[in-house]
Amino acid sequence: MAAARGIRFYYDLISQPCRALYIFLEQTKIPHQKCPTALRKWEHTTPEFLRTVNRFGKLPAIVEEESGFKLAESIAILRYLSREHSVPDHWYPRDSRRRARVDEYLEWQHSNTRLHCAGYVRYVWRGPLRGEAVERQVAERLRAEMIACLDFIESNLLREDVPFIAGRDISIADLVAACEVEQPKLTGYDARVGRPKMTAWLQRVKEFTHPDYEAAHKVMLRFAPTVA
Repeated sequence: MAAARGIRFYYDLISQPCRALYIFLEQTKIPHQKCPTALRKWEHTTPEFLRTVNRFGKLPAIVEEESGFKLAESIAILRYLSREHSVPDHWYPRDSRRRARVDEYLEWQHSNTRLHCAGYVRYVWRGPLRGEAVERQVAERLRAEMIACLDFIESNLLREDVPFIAGRDISIADLVAACEVEQPKLTGYDARVGRPKMTAWLQRVKEFTHPDYEAAHKVMLRFAPTVA
């Protein structure tokens, strides 16, 4: 495990993966310099950003101050920082089976939670900001797919006797999941409504990571309409 070293953290808190990494960095006290990068201004696609930060032109991204090591993709970053820094074991357990349970969700969510929640928000909320038309039938299909995914999480991944997604302790899986299911608030949809286990789980995540959870979501909530 490496000694503590600073990183530059490039992010925009309107992004779910950026929020998850923001909360993790604040909670673990990993030394970092915040480098806000505005997605709406396409600052992540400038030649300078592509050359010096992230060749993929995406957020979040980190650059290690001392070595210049660059890394993109939030899941890769969360796993890397968990291995390289002295962070509490519960975030990404060393025990093989406990880590496998965290990894199970992280691999599943790419084509489920993230695909459906982000997909709906991109089409219904971000599309019009770019002047793109929204077709009612497409929006309804994407909404139904998102609801089915959230219902699956409520019915199959969350348990009343297990506080967090991967077990008794909070992990990076919870940060990734919580930030994704909060995102539909931008469209006026609150994943808590009608899902008591999800409501209780999100409250536990919020309480454990207070005040960083609230700080991470403040920007997103400014853009969200009032939700039930």
